[in-house]
Amino acid sequence: MLAATATTTATAAAKAPDPLARFHSQHVDWHVCALGAEDELGRALDVAGADCADITVPLDYSDPGGRTVSVAISRLKATDTAHRVGALLLNDGGPAGASLHMPLTKSAVMGEVADRYDLIGMDPRFVGRSTPLDCGWDLGSALVRSAGVDRAAYREEVAVARELAVRCKRAHGDVLPYVTTRNTARDMDVIRAALGEKALSYLGYSYGSYLGEVYTQLFSGRTDRMVLDGVNSPEHYSQTLLRGAEAANEEALRAWAAWAAARHGTYGLGATRGKVLATVRHILDAAAQKPLRIGGTYQLDERLLPALFIGGLGSDLDERRAALAETVRLLAKAADRKPVEPSEALAGQLEFLLTGAGSAPSSQMTAIICGDVAERRGIGSYWRAVEESRERFPLAGPLANNITPCEFWDRPTEPPTVIDNDVPALLVNATGDPRTLYAGAQGMRELWPSARLLTVEGARQHGLYGEYGNSCVDERVNAYLSTGRLPADDLTCEA
Repeated sequence: MLAATATTTATAAAKAPDPLARFHSQHVDWHVCALGAEDELGRALDVAGADCADITVPLDYSDPGGRTVSVAISRLKATDTAHRVGALLLNDGGPAGASLHMPLTKSAVMGEVADRYDLIGMDPRFVGRSTPLDCGWDLGSALVRSAGVDRAAYREEVAVARELAVRCKRAHGDVLPYVTTRNTARDMDVIRAALGEKALSYLGYSYGSYLGEVYTQLFSGRTDRMVLDGVNSPEHYSQTLLRGAEAANEEALRAWAAWAAARHGTYGLGATRGKVLATVRHILDAAAQKPLRIGGTYQLDERLLPALFIGGLGSDLDERRAALAETVRLLAKAADRKPVEPSEALAGQLEFLLTGAGSAPSSQMTAIICGDVAERRGIGSYWRAVEESRERFPLAGPLANNITPCEFWDRPTEPPTVIDNDVPALLVNATGDPRTLYAGAQGMRELWPSARLLTVEGARQHGLYGEYGNSCVDERVNAYLSTGRLPADDLTCEA
């Protein structure tokens, strides 16, 4: 009797109409990617032989008959059709990382393996060329602000966070509840169905690894080959993005300082690690006393300055360390109250942090995180966390623990995703990654016994496959994407 009832229930479920049928079966209108003569990305995609499309998805998946939004995708088709694996969807992280360009960059590292996939770039909902979201902020730094040196500065941070949240709710309150990772994962499954694929292969970096994890939870059994690079485990995904990574960033700062000291003749920041760190402290102290003037346009105080340092510590590659050293050289002159003209790179960073030029990406990133994990902790809790961390982590602590607009956001419409499945996947992480901690990769490896962990020992690098120039990593990821077979055991590559 029980068996008969179970069979009847399964049959009824199989015959139940698909509420998303019109989205799953939609015609994909592929077209050229360039939007005009000035569209460099679109032209590059077109030259490479890619095409683009806009996929229609529900704004609210609980109301599929209601309002819709569009998700922009690009495609570089497989050329080895005899050995075609399927679609490989790509995500560059963020949150709110536009990824339409990724078929171009990843086909280079994949080599001949790329010929066996349709490489799919996706701008997540409300990002890039998808239906847009911009809260009209006059700065681009909602989640990378430091608390400052005292309570007065922190009170200003509270006011900024509250005002940014109010502006966003005023501009986009009708859509903010649906700007979430879970809905982006649902969009991915609509894309899978619209492309006619039974399963998706996936390559995601940083936040993109979390997006991949959520997809596996919501759509069990619909993944093929999965590579998560810079593994962001659910336990480390919070509204203060760097909380828990303070020690890793301070260690990365000390390692960079030693590198810069060895090149004192080039940058003049100090001949020892201690002297370079003293230069950094001098810059921060000077900015706390009076904002640093950069060129005739920018003024940089101690609440935004740490973001420039932290942003430069995501890689131990010489060119990335050199870029930070050049920026610090200019900041040191500004701290001495000397006239300073920003480099092109620094001007771009300052424009993003200090003006409305960074409003759209910062709005999108904030909306995703707050839509996922916002919690009302109480204004005082952030200040206490800042003060507790400041002595041990003077640079990273006040930034990683500062208040954000999420404190004033509406509560998420869905609870955070709990990952309780087991997925065959290749997890890639460096032991010294200052963004997505190695402990997070180890945690996902324990959660997913069928997965394998590829570790790069001794690297302070965020993003490895095709990003680090490490042939050991690139070859092992390509072998997995080519064969679909994970290694028998976890693997290690040297930095």
